[in-house]
Amino acid sequence: MRITAVIIRILRQFFRDKRTLGLMIIAPMLILALMNVVFADQEPTMDVGLVGEVQSLQANMEDEIMEFILIDSEEDGWERIEESEIDAFLTKEKIVLEGSDPSTNKAILLKLQKMNQPDENKELPFEIEYAYGSESMEMFDNIGPFLIVFFVFFFVFLIAGVSFLRERTSGTLERLMATPIKRWELVIGYVVGFGIFTLIQSSIIVLFTIYILDIQMAGNILSILFVTFTVAITALTLGTLLSAFARNELQMIQFIPLVVVPQVFFSGLFSIEAMPSWLQKVSLVMPLTYAGEAMKDIMIRGKGIEEIYSNILLLFGFSLLFILLNIKALKKYRPT
Repeated sequence: MRITAVIIRILRQFFRDKRTLGLMIIAPMLILALMNVVFADQEPTMDVGLVGEVQSLQANMEDEIMEFILIDSEEDGWERIEESEIDAFLTKEKIVLEGSDPSTNKAILLKLQKMNQPDENKELPFEIEYAYGSESMEMFDNIGPFLIVFFVFFFVFLIAGVSFLRERTSGTLERLMATPIKRWELVIGYVVGFGIFTLIQSSIIVLFTIYILDIQMAGNILSILFVTFTVAITALTLGTLLSAFARNELQMIQFIPLVVVPQVFFSGLFSIEAMPSWLQKVSLVMPLTYAGEAMKDIMIRGKGIEEIYSNILLLFGFSLLFILLNIKALKKYRPT
């Protein structure tokens, strides 16, 4: 009877907590549905430009997953690669690969090998050149930039949210709100305080990945640290905002599959261009979309801050929005 009483009490707790009950059912279904859409439509297509005499071969080179585009000149080919419009371009003497994705590089070379030389042991009849990266580039070099921003975002979001929640549940927030401090001053104080810690954390993660794991790094390390810190601030402001809607640590953790996990699909680990158009629009409101793209541009393509400033501004925009919403959320503790 006593065991039965314990079982009944636990079941009652679950059914009373509608948020937990809904999360256990809805969140897995939501993530599985998202994975189904993403992976079902992941049909990789590679755009290869043709320059000069090789354009006459277009009709004989068409392929299901490789589309050939006529390009006026080699300079035009380089510009299109820089703008990420094509994955490679082919001339009579050489093939220039965009190079940032090893799997795409190998797929293009394999297709061209079969088209030109049925014998796979023979070398391709032209020179291979890489716009970014190199032949020795590994898969981890490609996904590393996205993993850095994701793990920084995830752990800062979790730690900041739980820490701010404890300030509220322990009564510290109420005591602070009883002082003359204004709501915006309190939010800015927490952001700066936690921001100092996240600066140290993000710096350690970046330095470890570059110098210990020896990941490819074509850009400036200060640019990488700046982007990582920007990602951390975005996660920090989002975590403190959502903590205002949680009553305990469990409810704070429940935001992870709804807020953090879906962003993995839009961080650059999967091709956004291959997703349905409506899903591509969803990526526009995901901070990790811009963070992942900025990190890849710096670490793999060697770009500077001045070339990715739009992504940086969008991340700062997200942070500002979350700060303003957080100030508004604190109205329930004090209206001014």
